[in-house]
Amino acid sequence: MSFPDIHSPPVVLVIAGSDSGGGAGIQADIKAISAMGAFATTAITAVTAQNTLGVQAVHTLPANMVTSQINAISEDMKIRAIKTGMLANRAIIEAVIEACSKLRPLPLIVDPVIYSQTGHRLLDENAIDLMLEKLFPMADLITPNATEAERLLGETVTTLAQAEKACHTLMRFGPKAVLLKGGHMETDKATDVLYHNGAYQYFETERIPSPHTHGGGDSFASAIAAHLAHGRPLEHSVREAKRFITEAIQHGLAIGHGPGPVNGLYRV
Repeated sequence: MSFPDIHSPPVVLVIAGSDSGGGAGIQADIKAISAMGAFATTAITAVTAQNTLGVQAVHTLPANMVTSQINAISEDMKIRAIKTGMLANRAIIEAVIEACSKLRPLPLIVDPVIYSQTGHRLLDENAIDLMLEKLFPMADLITPNATEAERLLGETVTTLAQAEKACHTLMRFGPKAVLLKGGHMETDKATDVLYHNGAYQYFETERIPSPHTHGGGDSFASAIAAHLAHGRPLEHSVREAKRFITEAIQHGLAIGHGPGPVNGLYRV
């Protein structure tokens, strides 16, 4: 028996790690994508044991299992956008590069996750060069925060001028656009810098005095991916995702004994 195709939201594939505390990683991605009216599918790269206080343990999945998850989704569903988060090591990055090359020209958003919010390393040191040289050139957008940009480039990123310079430098690795998230910068307002088509755009909001920002970066990038999956232009997607994450932080959840998660489902 066949059924009419009444509800068919665009599918977003997220390739990232799982957060047992529910605040970041795949769990945050699913909430953000769902809130934007898209459908989240996932290829999990690692399972983490973590809570609001930090990461206690990480179990990385075999690269061929990551590939199998991606293949299972792509063989059955029409993916409209891909977003990557925690990729853990070189083998997984290589698998993602191969898989994404077969799915092009889908929009690819790369969130270069290196550390958890509490400072636990989530990407092997020897995998960074592969990300820069092989994955970034495939990306329609990369979304580092200031800390990640500093690690990738080996330079300080605390001011707006330094953020602009970092965006320009990161473009040399080949992505179509760079969004440097400004939550970690020493600026009066929370300003994200987008460098696209040779021009800078700035997305600015007042800083929200809340410690509950866990998963904010993941949620922001995934919200952008969802808007792109709907077929919306990049600048519009960033603007709407910025509005979403600002409100998600405003409604942050005081769960646990450490910094709580943003509330990606505040609209619900």
